[in-house]
Amino acid sequence: QLQLVESGGGLVQPGGSLRLSCAASGFAFDDYTIGWFRQAPGKEREGVSCVGSSGGITNYADSVKGRFTISRDNTKTTVYLQMNSLKPEDTAVYYCTAVRLRLCVLWADEYDYWGQGTQVTVSS
Repeated sequence: QLQLVESGGGLVQPGGSLRLSCAASGFAFDDYTIGWFRQAPGKEREGVSCVGSSGGITNYADSVKGRFTISRDNTKTTVYLQMNSLKPEDTAVYYCTAVRLRLCVLWADEYDYWGQGTQVTVSS
């Protein structure tokens, strides 16, 4: 059974950093593009970043470029999202997603599998 389990969320002050992890199991991880999306209260789900199956292709939302870095370790079937210079507007539930043999895009409809999410709160 395919599973995506996010971790690493929490409360951080503005300007701080967090690293989210997405641990995958139950599928051929090397074949899948992995994405991170987020949803703040009262707002639509927003694509944050994605990484292609080999890790060579990445994509970022304009709002996080230069601050967030996505990476993957296929030997550990885990994807990471390093978030630096966090802002209050980054506060949201962050979701890990997966789709097989597709391009790295930030459209939620392209993804087939979703984790349960991890809360990130940026506040002083």
